Parts: sequence; structure tokens; C-alpha cells
Amino acid sequence: MNVLHYIGFDVHKKSIAYCVKTADGKIVEEGRLAAERTALRHWAALRTQPWCGAMEATLFSAWIYDTLRPFAAQLQMAHPARMKAICAGKKKSDKIDARTIADLLRCNLLPACYVMPPALRDLRRLLRYRSLIVRESVRMQNKIAGLLMESGAPFDTQKLHGKKYFHQLLDTLQEVPDSVKDLLQMSRAAMEMFENTQRRLLQRLLAEPSLEPRIERLGSIDGVGPITALTWALEVGDPHRFSSIDDACSYCGLTAAFRESAGKQQRGPISKQRNAWLQTMLIEAAKVAPVWNPQLAALHAKELAHSHANRATLEVARKLVAYLLAVDKSGQPFHLRTAVPITASTPPSQTKHQRAA
Repeated sequence: MNVLHYIGFDVHKKSIAYCVKTADGKIVEEGRLAAERTALRHWAALRTQPWCGAMEATLFSAWIYDTLRPFAAQLQMAHPARMKAICAGKKKSDKIDARTIADLLRCNLLPACYVMPPALRDLRRLLRYRSLIVRESVRMQNKIAGLLMESGAPFDTQKLHGKKYFHQLLDTLQEVPDSVKDLLQMSRAAMEMFENTQRRLLQRLLAEPSLEPRIERLGSIDGVGPITALTWALEVGDPHRFSSIDDACSYCGLTAAFRESAGKQQRGPISKQRNAWLQTMLIEAAKVAPVWNPQLAALHAKELAHSHANRATLEVARKLVAYLLAVDKSGQPFHLRTAVPITASTPPSQTKHQRAA
């Protein structure tokens, strides 16, 4: 008779500790595997009983999950912030951790988290890498301005990063050391390389057939540009995993920390348990979106009337989450039930491509 086994994996960079238990908690097997695909496939192929597995979400967990998933009846990833049972014990080791994960799994107490499909995960990696490239490009721009200010060279801030103006400026610099001119040229070359790289990555993501219809629907929201739409689609994955707007806002880092005990409630600042990529993008988009979206402009003005600018931006970001979640779940382009007149702050002549938040 086939008996279902429950296996807990404690994953590390070079090794994986595992523990196999039955439904009544009896340990069937324990051991350690090399963190290599060949070793994992060989071990999984030798399993004679059907099994369910679980591991904690770490930097190394994704490829291990993908390798073992075809062999398991069910494989889950545990939320690291909620795995209190592992770190609360007096003793802690890889063997004990694997046993604890197996116990949480067989007792149905494992705090499972969402695992994004490999195809979306690969695209998300490209988008996050683009964000890194953009930051490096901005660093080079700041470095160019800093070198010129160090040398006392006058320049037009608005035109500095234009190609034609920069080369004209370089030819007319006086009393500037040659070493500074060399650094300016190197910084400019690095900036152009970063700009070209991020542009190619963005074009590749926008041309992805599996994403194109979804990005187009999300872009139907005034104030949502391709970068915001891409970030939402690739960081959220399946929008149906959020049962409410509040859950989505919490995931995006737009809600405050909350503590309640003995009838006393305490609210703190914005929680650090969030998707930092989405939080950053939504806050930046919320600063620009009211210019293009009259409904968001009205909300921003309303909040600004009795609060400060940061609170108003936060409310706009939450409303953006509501719009994005509604469009993504329904699979239909965005439209409001009640129209709001266009205000003077909303330039009607701009095209959709110019509304990039």
C-alpha cells in the first residue's frame, strides 16, 4: 500500500538537509543532498512512495523547487517571515529545521506563499535588472554634474545630458584638468551604455507575446504607463491570489504596521514587509498620475486639503492598486461607471505613449 510521505527541505547554497515523515510523525528517512540538479533528480527518481514536500523561500529555493516539482505530488514554498517555529526553538540545526518543516507540512500548518511560474520569473528578472541599469545610469549623470561643479565649470543643467550640448561643453572647458575631462568622457560613455541596455531590455519585455495583451489592458488606465504596467504584471503574477484590495495594498507596502493587544491598538509607519519593487514604482507613479487622470487628481486634492502631500500621494497609490487589480482580474480595459469632467490640470492633447508614469 502506498503511504504518503511528508518531506521537509532545509535548503542552503551547497547542501540540502531533508527529513521524510509519515502522517503520524514517524521519521522514515533523514539525510543531506548536494545542491545540484543531477543529485536532486537522482534522489527524487528513487522515491518509491508518493510524497509532498516543503521548503522555506530563500535565494536558492526557486531552482530547487523547479527541479523537484515534477516528482512530487505537491510541493510548497513557505513564507520566511512566518516561519517562527524554526527560529523559536532553543536548539537549531539543519536536521531540526528539516524536521520542523516536515511537521508543519503534515499538520497543514505551513505558511505557504505564492510561487511564480518560471516563465514569468524569468521576465521579472529582466525587469529588475533593468531597474539596476537605470539606477547606474542616474549615478553616472550625477557624477558628470559633480565633476563639473568640482572644477568650477559653468553648465546648463537642463541641457547637460544632451549628446550635442555635452560635446560642445567638453570642447569649450577652460582651466579644467585633463583628468577631469577624461573622467567626464568615461562617465558619458558609461551612461550611454546603460541607457542603451535598459532600452533594449524594455523593448524585449514590451514585445513579449504573453505579456502584450495584459500590458495593453493595464495601460488603458490614465496615468499608468508601460513601466508601471510591466512592474505590476511581473511582480504580482496571478492577480486572483489577492482576495481584496486591502490584501493587494498590503503586499505593495502601502499600509501601516498594526499592533493590538488587550484592547489597545497601535499603528506604526509603513510596514517593511512588502514588495519593495512594487512599492517604489507605485509611489513614483502616484506622483505623476494625477496630472493625467482627473479622478486621481480629485482624490489627491481632497486628501491634500486636510493632510500633507505624502499622505495624499499614498492615497493615490492605493487607488492605483484598486484600478490595476480590477482591470487585471476582469481582463477588460478600464472604464469608470461615472465620468468626471476633465480639469485644467489634465492636458487632453497628450497621447497615451506620453502618459508613462
